[in-house]
Amino acid sequence: MNFGLDRLLSDDALRGQLKGRRVALLAHPASVTPDLTHAIDALAACPEITLTAAFGPQHGMKGDLQDNMMESPDYRDPVHGFPVFSLYGEVRRPRDEWMETFDVVLIDLQDLGCRIYTYVTTLLYVLEAAAKHGKTVWVLDRPNPAGRPVEGMTLKPGFESFVGAGPMPMRHGMTIGELGLWFIDQFKLDVDYRVIEMQGWAPEAGPGYGWPLLERAWVNPSPNAPNLSMARAYAGTVMLEGATLSEGRGTTRPLELFGAPDIDARAVIAEMTALAPDWLKGCVLRECWFQPTFHKHVGQLCAGVQIHVEGPHYDHAAFQPWRVQALGFKAIRRLYPDYELWRDFPYEYAFGRLPIDTINGGPGLREWVDDAGATPGDLDAVTTPDEQAWVKARRSFLLY
Repeated sequence: MNFGLDRLLSDDALRGQLKGRRVALLAHPASVTPDLTHAIDALAACPEITLTAAFGPQHGMKGDLQDNMMESPDYRDPVHGFPVFSLYGEVRRPRDEWMETFDVVLIDLQDLGCRIYTYVTTLLYVLEAAAKHGKTVWVLDRPNPAGRPVEGMTLKPGFESFVGAGPMPMRHGMTIGELGLWFIDQFKLDVDYRVIEMQGWAPEAGPGYGWPLLERAWVNPSPNAPNLSMARAYAGTVMLEGATLSEGRGTTRPLELFGAPDIDARAVIAEMTALAPDWLKGCVLRECWFQPTFHKHVGQLCAGVQIHVEGPHYDHAAFQPWRVQALGFKAIRRLYPDYELWRDFPYEYAFGRLPIDTINGGPGLREWVDDAGATPGDLDAVTTPDEQAWVKARRSFLLY
């Protein structure tokens, strides 16, 4: 299959439309060609394309910064000489003067299919700035490795943040190019926008179900996104960033597991299975042990639960990562009623509310976990209508 970048590089007519125009690139480490040449170098080698600036999202163009709220500086590309502006530094929206350095911005970002993944919000901010300054935006589309399934509550009004750009569920099931179409409609943006579509993307086909396994190498789009298993689990395990439990940062399997020194992982799995076995379809939970080398519980032996979403037991249509992680929280709350589960600190520049609520775009998930009388059916009752509404709302923006 061909990604948007591949099509641009191979299509003389497409590249010809950029001739004589100043071009900027918004990219990160996973913005590569099939032979793993970075988009900056591949585009700079095209005589029709004049690169005058680049932009890096969270974690930087180099993808070197590990955690949230670690800001990247501006710098000058050491090979090509143009400025590289940070959209996760002193500002998260493009400065007005930056917008004057180009005529067309190419966006080549590998997304993970999750609302909280901040590249989605950066896309919106760039679209808004382009509308303001009369600039052209082309998205060089890439696969959603989590595929088409939808899951989670819709973000509530007033809970917008850098990890919540608009009223969508946690797992949106769209490509970044398709999301741009939805943003333009949702926020009524007047912007010259184009998606350079992929060819041959088959999100319902195994074994990748969104990612072209065995056809394209996986390059980390962010430091703790090391493989397809993480991408599949992320719409659930990202909630651990708002919990005191470790999400596996500081281990070799970040965001595929959860645990802490003071829980019984075997008991947690048993409680999850007893509470909502239907929510565990499509994956296998395994008791494990780990000792983070940095981040939460650093240097401590943690009892953990690993969520396995590879191998013959994986069922893409049945797997519900958001519910699996919600169930993990609920099991711990039932086993340890007084467990200090929720972290309280400024999360992604959202102040005055708990990170778990910022992450979920509202308090509903936390309130369900903390309500001793609330059942899995209660969470389904409020979440399923949101999911059904999103499937309908996104339909006209799907390109594949």
